[in-house]
Amino acid sequence: MDGTVLGESSYLRAVYAVWAYKQDGFQQILVSGGVAGGKASEASLMRDFLVASGVPASAIRLESLSTSTRENAVLVSRMLASETSRKVLLTSDFHMFRASRAFRKAGLEIIPRPFPDAIKRSTRWMGRWTAFLTLVEETVKIGYYFARGWI
Repeated sequence: MDGTVLGESSYLRAVYAVWAYKQDGFQQILVSGGVAGGKASEASLMRDFLVASGVPASAIRLESLSTSTRENAVLVSRMLASETSRKVLLTSDFHMFRASRAFRKAGLEIIPRPFPDAIKRSTRWMGRWTAFLTLVEETVKIGYYFARGWI
């Protein structure tokens, strides 16, 4: 990617955020993700998609400095520390185990809301291999986060 187009997982995350916003009456969406080798932050690319999909820009907050799940959790936790409303963590099915624990470890009580990412990929023959590799990578990251005490 050249940093101007959402990757597959970020795209799915944005699509499910739009659905959740429209169906469940959320007041705000906070998108998180910094620049990962591109020109624009992941958060700003998702914001642009959300706005193009009908979510008012005034309902979207950005955290665009983080480059890891742990940094997402720490920075978002700081942003939301004084807010008492419920917080729903929307992330992919394979990532929810590590992400929800990282957010809780950072001091933020969340309600997990996974969306079917690996499941969707595995329904396509060519997607099964990438889904498998993604799950292997996530398993390694879970071990790393446990070893570091981040989850």
